[in-house]
Amino acid sequence: MRMQFAAAAVLFALPLGGCAVAALGTAGAVGVAAAQEKSLGEAVDDATASNEIKSKLLSESANKFGEVDVEVTGGLVLLSGRVNTPEERVKAEGIAWTSHLTRDVANEIRIQPPGGFLANVSDEVITGRVRARLVGSSTVKSLNFNIETYNGVVYLMGIARSAEELKRAAEEASVVGGVKQVVSYVRIRDNTRTQQAAPTTQGTPPYQTAPDASYDYQADGELIGANY
Repeated sequence: MRMQFAAAAVLFALPLGGCAVAALGTAGAVGVAAAQEKSLGEAVDDATASNEIKSKLLSESANKFGEVDVEVTGGLVLLSGRVNTPEERVKAEGIAWTSHLTRDVANEIRIQPPGGFLANVSDEVITGRVRARLVGSSTVKSLNFNIETYNGVVYLMGIARSAEELKRAAEEASVVGGVKQVVSYVRIRDNTRTQQAAPTTQGTPPYQTAPDASYDYQADGELIGANY
């Protein structure tokens, strides 16, 4: 099954999965894959890559990379969270590329001092609220979407069955209180082609696929405009 990568930025949305590590074991991946669009093999590979990369980061330095989150979908590694220096940001990306299961890396790590317990909890709350919105939506298959939140910026990953479903998921996230922006690294199911980002070892995010559409929202979630 081929996929098309889509990246969409949405203003005034909601939170991130904080700095807690969601380590999904193989048994968990098997159960989740049964309800997702991804295959069992993809689910196991993603869980394995996520655990491998996070373990390497902590082994390198728990102090430096303890607030770096790792999420993997379809071989795309999303790094979010915070580190103290640009060199640590580049180092974290380099570690992500060491996994043989890595196909692309989206480096969203910020150069900031530690956020502390309250900042992380706030992001976790936002993530939970966004998840609840997706679960309650009749047009979004919530199990296909992973949610990470950092400093009020919500990152969506996963597989959308259509561009309309992706748009709806972003809209649902954008109306959650506390969300500043929604950034999507969601793949859209496509039977004709697969678009991938070119690997890079630079400090800037290597995931450079142009957005299929970007949406701007007012604080109340009203759509101002869309560009395709």
